[in-house]
Amino acid sequence: MGSSVASQSAEPATSAGFEYVFPAIRGIQAGREFYVSMCPLRLIPKIFLFDEDELAPEVRAQRILNKGRLPALTRYIVDNPTDYVFSALTASVDGDIRFEGIADSGVGMRAGQIRISMAARFLINDGQHRRAAIEQALKENPELGEETIAVVFFHDAGLARCQQMFADLNRHAVRPPRSIGVLYDHRDDLATTARLLAMRAPVFKGHVEMESSTLSQRSRKLFTLSSVYYATQSLLQGLEITKDQSRELAEAYWAAVDGVIPEWKLVRHRELTASDVRRDYLHSHGIALHALGRVGNSLLRKSLTPRTWTPALKRLSSVDWSRANTDWEGRALVAGRVSKSHQNLTLTVNYLRQHLKLDLSAEEQRVEDAYLRGDS
Repeated sequence: MGSSVASQSAEPATSAGFEYVFPAIRGIQAGREFYVSMCPLRLIPKIFLFDEDELAPEVRAQRILNKGRLPALTRYIVDNPTDYVFSALTASVDGDIRFEGIADSGVGMRAGQIRISMAARFLINDGQHRRAAIEQALKENPELGEETIAVVFFHDAGLARCQQMFADLNRHAVRPPRSIGVLYDHRDDLATTARLLAMRAPVFKGHVEMESSTLSQRSRKLFTLSSVYYATQSLLQGLEITKDQSRELAEAYWAAVDGVIPEWKLVRHRELTASDVRRDYLHSHGIALHALGRVGNSLLRKSLTPRTWTPALKRLSSVDWSRANTDWEGRALVAGRVSKSHQNLTLTVNYLRQHLKLDLSAEEQRVEDAYLRGDS
């Protein structure tokens, strides 16, 4: 499937007009024709170009490529050659496009092929990072070149139209909540661990919001799946243990924490509501879970045996998790509102370390000293 140098079966063909030929389906949007086709991955880097980086933003139709995103996208393709999924590229064609239907009437009028001059310029409106990742992946695994990706072709109607297309395509793009990403991710072992904790661990079962990464005021849940994920990630960071050990250790640790936070148990026994606990206490908020994971990691690095670190955790029973505790202001709270900034997380970790009689790292001590000085 491809060009004048590749017929639909990817075999060489000739074209007196020096044209690219793509199998295509014709559609109409806003009174304009567009075409949906399939393009071999090996052709993507050759025909789809970026705007020149040196051009000023106002005369470009695309943002500058963020090269920092490419390694992860490239590894995604290379590491999952039988299981990756890429959505369609959208491109504008600055040149003539001729559509030839397979019939003069009926549905055949919409299916056929498009012919595009080789002198035409192809500009990606949406998918430039996918295009760059494909180019890098092909260098590592050339066999991917025979696979295809969907491409939506529009006729280039000038810079203003191309810029508007970019704005429109990205205007309503919404990144899905992190919680639902964890819920649906079956490649990440940690995501699997977080899901199992949320569904099976007594401390979390029935009290974790699985889709949204925020909780409404009236929600009956105490935690979000994303907060369980990040907290457990911090807990297990750097531990060289198996997946099964990770799950068992995480469940044991959160059970031990549950033993020193009585309000969680009161919610499970329906003696307190989740909304009241979230309103009056900090321990079910993401920053607190994350901090508990961090301090837990320090304990687990010393010993993986629960009976060794469980007594140390009992010191957390002296922590006043109430929002009314003025110690939280400037640490977990800023002007009375929970803050999830890196600095506030570190200050919250420091506060818990002090209760557990654990030493601060050099960076934690620097942040603590600045806080005590009153530095903003």
